[in-house]
Amino acid sequence: MNRIKTLNEYSESYAKSIQNRDAFWSEIAHSFQWRKPWSSVCEGSMEAGSYSWFNAGELNITENLLDKHLTEKGNQVALIWEPNEPSVDFRKFTYNELHNEVCLVAEMLRSMGVRKGDRVCIYMSMVPELVFSVLACARIGAVHSVIFGGFSAKSIADRVDDAEADFVITMDGGLRGNKTIPLKAVVDEALTSTRKIKNVLVYNYLNLPTEKKEIDVDWNELKARVLSNNDYIKPGETMQSEDPLFILYTSGSTGKPKGVVHSTAGYMVWTAYTFLNVFQYQEGDIHFCTADIGWITGHSYLIYGPLLNGSTSLMFEGIPTFPDAGRFWDIVAKHKVSIFYTAPTAIRSLMSAGDEFLEGKNLTSLRILGSVGEPINEEAWNWYNEKIGKGHCPIVDTFWQTETGGIMISSLAGVTPSKPVFATLPLPGVQPVLLNEQGQEILENETTGNLCFAQPWPGMIRTTYGDHARCVMNYFSAYPGYYFTGDGAYRDSNGMYRLTGRVDDVLNVSGHRIGTAEVENAINHTPGVIESAVVGYPHDIKGQGIFAFVICDPHHHLEDHEQIQAITKTVSEQIGAIAKPDKIVLVSGLPKTRSGKIMRRILRKIAEGEFDAIGDTTTLLDPSVVQEIMAKAK
Repeated sequence: MNRIKTLNEYSESYAKSIQNRDAFWSEIAHSFQWRKPWSSVCEGSMEAGSYSWFNAGELNITENLLDKHLTEKGNQVALIWEPNEPSVDFRKFTYNELHNEVCLVAEMLRSMGVRKGDRVCIYMSMVPELVFSVLACARIGAVHSVIFGGFSAKSIADRVDDAEADFVITMDGGLRGNKTIPLKAVVDEALTSTRKIKNVLVYNYLNLPTEKKEIDVDWNELKARVLSNNDYIKPGETMQSEDPLFILYTSGSTGKPKGVVHSTAGYMVWTAYTFLNVFQYQEGDIHFCTADIGWITGHSYLIYGPLLNGSTSLMFEGIPTFPDAGRFWDIVAKHKVSIFYTAPTAIRSLMSAGDEFLEGKNLTSLRILGSVGEPINEEAWNWYNEKIGKGHCPIVDTFWQTETGGIMISSLAGVTPSKPVFATLPLPGVQPVLLNEQGQEILENETTGNLCFAQPWPGMIRTTYGDHARCVMNYFSAYPGYYFTGDGAYRDSNGMYRLTGRVDDVLNVSGHRIGTAEVENAINHTPGVIESAVVGYPHDIKGQGIFAFVICDPHHHLEDHEQIQAITKTVSEQIGAIAKPDKIVLVSGLPKTRSGKIMRRILRKIAEGEFDAIGDTTTLLDPSVVQEIMAKAK
């Protein structure tokens, strides 16, 4: 697989990918190891929201990211782990060592009865054993579903049940800054209200006291038994191209998280190709993606994309401000990181901490900077460029989604044009279009519209687990013949794209998608709450904050501050701390039409402080509630 190195090569590749899609992707796919070649490159239709790639091909993805590299790169470092505490030694694994660990955990799972097609939910913190577990599942053909380590017991229960999982992998506890998270206890609570689980594999990391359940299997004891047999280095399971690789849950607008399913071959080709070209990977690069593996960025650009290219990938257990706001820069200097990929939320947080945390930090190893999760604002872009990149590092401002599998619109670092706050140009194979509300394509530049894609790409969502109709409804029904991102975009005179934000009811908080309906549902479980409405508003650090307007029962005898505390606690328990509203206003009513529809447009303007831009309220059932809400929100 050749890297695009010039603007002319980009233009030629892009033209070929649109004009002769199958020939283009066939050539790329031949760079991988297949047990059986494919019979056709791509089949399906946008109208049905159903596509298959590299049909009838057979392979194992872990053999392409581990075994393939053993001959020439066996002694090269594949994975570096930086712990939460700077005083704790880091760990590193060569490709030989990572291959050994993955094969070992794969055999551990087999001995527990995990088989091809089984769903395995993984609830762990950012330790190497999480990577081993993910890849072990892929090696034996089990479908992994990683759950972010900050989610609540109810969120775990919802995902275990929806995925119809029979197995869970967790650990006694994890660390995030100065907090210890009792992961095993949260899993125990979750499993009291789920389908019956066969086994829970428990990695003992912090030696926390935990309750031993009948279904629990101790990681270290099982590992010792498998090691004693000395027969665990085995080939990966033969997988069909379209066999599911993983399920990753993302918030939806209905209140129920949806399980995005990605298949084996298409995801492999897409993540490998986009990593190589967007980050302009070169031999010897150290790639530091700060994302948690509980999110798609950690899947695609911490594990799969880098390892498929034979890169060295660095993972980090902690948070960017612990023990101080210089931690990222210490890691960059210590390991001579050349590619650094993080979220605008982190950039803004470190920028606000002050430049003193950059003093004495050697960042000269940096070659490429990246941004992910949300559009980056110009102030943060300039700070990132000047203070971190010293004006010498191209910044790739990447647009993509859980559902796209990998990067869709981005500059190729140092190859294609860059522009502050613009994602810029589509990758080869990506055909973006702007549509108006009537579904008509807007052909001119210097305009905004709803961002859609007119051509399938290998890494695209295959379905939502157990409910393909929901997949079609969410992504393919609004504009038949197109994939709808749910985002608006602006296209400038040079055809470059800038994202303008969500046009549906999903918020982007610190780069994480959270459904407003999901938050409202959690709030409404709070005793004393009658109804709620949640909207987003601009947040200096998170990008988008969560603003909740809540109607409470006047006979529920709590002081306002007590009620707000109760709401916050319930949301944390139902979803997780990441979904806690930043602002909560208790109101007597909500702005509704006479048909009962909440006018969220008005609430968004209030949340944004644009009281003079509320617009016409005469169509509301009770226009007076708007004045009350504004008074309380000020």
